[in-house]
Amino acid sequence: MALRWRIAALVAVAICAVATAVGVLVHHASRDRELSQARDAARTTLDRAAVIYARTGSVQGSGAELDARGLPRSLGALVARGHQGTEFTTGARGPAMWAARPAGGQVLSVRVDLGVTMRDLAALDTNIVVAGVLTTAVVLPLGVLSAGRMSRRLRTAAGTARRIADGDLDARISAAPRPQDEIAEISAAVDTMAAALQQRLRGEQRFTADVAHELRTPLMGLVTAAELLPEGEAAGYVRDRVRVLGSLVEDLLEISRLDAGAERADPSRCPVGPAVAQAVARTGLAATTVVEEAGSGDGSQSHEESAGGADDDAAVVWTDPRRLERIVANLVVNAHRHGRAPVTVTVARNPRDASVTVCVRDRGDGFPQSLLTDGPQRFRTGARERGTGHGLGLTISQGQAQVIGAVLSFANCPGGGAVATLRLPDRPAPIHD
Repeated sequence: MALRWRIAALVAVAICAVATAVGVLVHHASRDRELSQARDAARTTLDRAAVIYARTGSVQGSGAELDARGLPRSLGALVARGHQGTEFTTGARGPAMWAARPAGGQVLSVRVDLGVTMRDLAALDTNIVVAGVLTTAVVLPLGVLSAGRMSRRLRTAAGTARRIADGDLDARISAAPRPQDEIAEISAAVDTMAAALQQRLRGEQRFTADVAHELRTPLMGLVTAAELLPEGEAAGYVRDRVRVLGSLVEDLLEISRLDAGAERADPSRCPVGPAVAQAVARTGLAATTVVEEAGSGDGSQSHEESAGGADDDAAVVWTDPRRLERIVANLVVNAHRHGRAPVTVTVARNPRDASVTVCVRDRGDGFPQSLLTDGPQRFRTGARERGTGHGLGLTISQGQAQVIGAVLSFANCPGGGAVATLRLPDRPAPIHD
């Protein structure tokens, strides 16, 4: 239930509770007062009638009766024991207050009719209920309006926080400061946190970019020096490490460009099957490419290639082929480095929305839970069983997927192994005049 309706329900319950409590208190106070006045009036009439009866032996004209019909049995029993008393009844003749006392072996009693009084009390109860309903009808919309404003402000703060979490570091609530306003304090705290986070992240991004750029010059010197070494086992090892270092520096540069938002897609009409097969072939790693034909959701109509391209492919989308190949290559390399063979790359078109998915699956121990929860983290492979590495491949793949408007997700298969799924939306080609 939304905050607005929770507050509205709370206001309604509070109004009803107050109206009920006031109504009950007023009803009982009024009833007790009326009964007390009726009791006093009955006693006064009874005492006057007793004096008249003692003088004249008659009660005619006094408002009292001797051995009256309808006298409550309990009150009659009390008088029979030589006492006097009063009792409120609601019999067939209506509500009344009785007062009785012994008089020469008979029962002298007075009955005060309370029908009008009880009807007045009922009318008072009705008026209290109507007043409560009117009060609720007036106050409840005001409570809903106030709660709606609070809810909108909180939703704005929550939406801004989600935008910041999604990478929009420039998002701000920019709420006007208000004294003694907790929501304004929360909004200011979120803006302050966002500014500090933006400053820290940009500092880390600048550091990464600066380190990568500074490493390029000495790296070129190492490459040249390694090529001049005489052939031998040591020279081969040095050249291999230099290539690894060069690949790391290029990855760092690519991440810095992604962080800075400098990457721009160059979309064109791209048959996904051949592009994926070509990307797998360029890795030089063993992988089976399965291209499912349109309409074969179960993969019954498909063709496979171990490392080459597909000749016929109905899965055609408008995307950046170079970045698509970069993503697939990184996923295949990650599957071999951190998982176990065999590695399968499946291309399929979703007939419902015409999107195309590329799934890369290995048969290893699966992705660590931290990666499934938080996504890829640079310089972190996530788990010892996934092998060693810098953890940049998946980070780059996710960044490049965002550049081309695709969605990259990670999961573990129930039968074992990790699966990375790239979903390419079907976008129409631009119309040029």
